[in-house]
Amino acid sequence: MDSPRIVFVHTVASLVDDFSARAAARLPGVERTHVVNESLLQDLLDGAPTAEVYPRIVAELQAAASSKPDLIVMTCSSTSPAVDLAREVVDVPILKIDDPLARAAVATGARIGVICTATSTFEASTELLRSYGATDISPVLLPDAFTALRAGDRATHDLLVTSAAVELAASVDVIVLAQASMAGLTETLRALLDVPVLSSPKLLFDELVALTSR
Repeated sequence: MDSPRIVFVHTVASLVDDFSARAAARLPGVERTHVVNESLLQDLLDGAPTAEVYPRIVAELQAAASSKPDLIVMTCSSTSPAVDLAREVVDVPILKIDDPLARAAVATGARIGVICTATSTFEASTELLRSYGATDISPVLLPDAFTALRAGDRATHDLLVTSAAVELAASVDVIVLAQASMAGLTETLRALLDVPVLSSPKLLFDELVALTSR
């Protein structure tokens, strides 16, 4: 039997090493390919019209499908609405990085707090949660944290996210870290807070292990 084949589509080049390491550890029998197009996220962050950017995202996913993988994984939270469009024209299943995260959040609690640092993720993440049935969502946007991270100041980024999480924890049942860039804070926040804290990479790979084991 042929090995399952997955194409990961990234809009942040630095995620390739992280996802490669995770895949090597958890998906050893799976063929993996990584595609990077940073211009897609950059244009969304710069405020380019979605009518211009979304077709390019769809085209990128169509190109990924041309190699006939068993599954495509889009690792960018900001592209969620465009993935919905791509699913209508691409005949290969496409999994969003935040699909397992949204499903887990809705199953964990009714009052969901969401922390975003990228403006382009804010609406996409809340809409994805709504698509999974969430009705009580408290989103927080931290653009200064994103600016700090892009400048290489991880300490300031982490401090801003942690402070927001502490404040948010008083009024929600679960906190969602809406971008993979915050995943490194997951265990720290879990130890600090009295509510569950969820992030995308581990949940994504849990689902990929289940899908490729069938």
